[in-house]
Amino acid sequence: MYAIVEDSGTQIIVREGDVLEVDLRSDASDSIVFDRVLAIKSDENAPAKIGTPYIDGASVSAEVMGQIKGEKIDVIKFKRRKGYKRKQGHRQPYLRVKINGITG
Repeated sequence: MYAIVEDSGTQIIVREGDVLEVDLRSDASDSIVFDRVLAIKSDENAPAKIGTPYIDGASVSAEVMGQIKGEKIDVIKFKRRKGYKRKQGHRQPYLRVKINGITG
């Protein structure tokens, strides 16, 4: 069983037991419910339910495991022959979650 959910403008395919990183949010408690479900497929033989754009009453519940930082990205500005060079690093904060259940 899997579902496709929308979170912060991205579409994520999730299965029960998956551990994934989503964008950090200020209202994160012990659990998160993704209520914008685009599609659900329950088993191999049954057809998938596809929403227009979302499926009414469908949701995916997840447990918050903690906050992590992503891979470091270097931002470099450079102008040749002018002696101008700047380097700045950035690490995006993410929220690691574990998918508990898919309903719908």
